[in-house]
Amino acid sequence: MAFSKTATVKGAKFQYALAPTAKKYTLRDNGFTETSSGNFQLIRPLQATPQSKEGFKLKITVAKDISTLKMSVTTGNGLKAVDIFKDNKQEMVQEKFYFLLDGMIDRGLFVKEEI
Repeated sequence: MAFSKTATVKGAKFQYALAPTAKKYTLRDNGFTETSSGNFQLIRPLQATPQSKEGFKLKITVAKDISTLKMSVTTGNGLKAVDIFKDNKQEMVQEKFYFLLDGMIDRGLFVKEEI
């Protein structure tokens, strides 16, 4: 998956872009870590219980120049992208996804627009 100005996950109603207020320290303050290539990456579990090793993970990667990003929801091992919006059984996971991203919007990292 390539970096782009806006990103979303399979099946989501919204797409996200980096806010003009996003800075390196803002990313670090919100849990992003710097990779060996200089990009910033965040991996958060989306399952109901944080101790569980199964479930889904939200992966967001921001380019080192803080102009582009990519995001996906993957299986627990991080190898395969999944669509958490295809059925209503994943309602709690969907809520957690939107909660995490809305928190980052409130902190000035992202802006959201409807698809």
